Amino acid sequence: MSTAREQPIFSTRAHVFQIDPATKRNWIPAGKHALTVSYFYDATRNVYRIISIGGAKAIINSTVTPNMTFTKTSQKFGQWADSRANTVYGLGFASEQHLTQFAEKFQEVKEAARLAREKSQDGGELTSPALGLASHQVPPSPLVSANGPGEEKLFRSQSADAPGPTERERLKKMLSEGSVGEVQWEAEFFALQDSNNKLAGALREANAAAAQWRQQLEAQRAEAERLRQRVAELEAQAASEVTPTGEKEGLGQGQSLEQLEALVQTKDQIQTLKSQTGGPREALEAAEREETQQKVQDLETRNAELEHQLRAMERSLEEARAERERARAEVGRAAQLLDVSLFELSELREGLARLAEAAP
Repeated sequence: MSTAREQPIFSTRAHVFQIDPATKRNWIPAGKHALTVSYFYDATRNVYRIISIGGAKAIINSTVTPNMTFTKTSQKFGQWADSRANTVYGLGFASEQHLTQFAEKFQEVKEAARLAREKSQDGGELTSPALGLASHQVPPSPLVSANGPGEEKLFRSQSADAPGPTERERLKKMLSEGSVGEVQWEAEFFALQDSNNKLAGALREANAAAAQWRQQLEAQRAEAERLRQRVAELEAQAASEVTPTGEKEGLGQGQSLEQLEALVQTKDQIQTLKSQTGGPREALEAAEREETQQKVQDLETRNAELEHQLRAMERSLEEARAERERARAEVGRAAQLLDVSLFELSELREGLARLAEAAP
């Protein structure tokens, strides 16, 4: 697919889903991470397309037609049917604002496609056959009416004037709400996975920074140890110079000016080396170490919280799936009861017809 002649007019990021072609009920995620979804305009053919690339292939390649409808099924999830591709696309956004922006842009592009079609028809040009098919092949929303074989039985019973429409509507509502809840949980689950991956990367960077600080600390400790040894050597040298001088003073001999100056210089050097080994540098190093350790602890705490949220979301997702399975089983049981009622009604009608024929 080439988009060299097409220009992007809007882009956003969302988790991409496609309806399961086998069941027409379940959503299949296109990947574990959010993908870029863009509107493109082809000036040559005067058409608009929605495109999303995952890896080396196009996950979404949908041409917008005036017959398409984008439906918001929750605060962060929306869907539309593409009759050309014979599928339904779903998008899970990070916030309600992103969903609203995408829906508004969809409406604008849809209106632009309608105007382009009307202009083409007024000019006497033939429209694309695929665009004509779109008005006849719009599949129903999978979150509302694609409920499988059980729903077909419900339709047959309804056509035969079987009782219980309120019960059927209640079961259909339960099943649709279960599917919407599952999609919401899946979108939240993938969003938490993205956040967890980002925090894990930040934690790795903090650990690398802490390792670097440790190396610098070891180097500074080695330097401090060397300076301490130098101080000890100078103190020993000063002591050896002071002892003969004290003996000479005790004996009443004078000390030369050069020896006194050398002693003063030695003491000054000792004080300088002592100030280099301690003081502000050690305080700065201690503060930096504490700051790094605090950052590492904060990241570990945040990571633990996200893991706890992730496990809670997984449990909620399993509960939503179990609830949906229970709703399906209840629909199946209701369909069986309706089939039995239909069969009994048919037998009753046949009996009444035989009695009517036998009556004089």
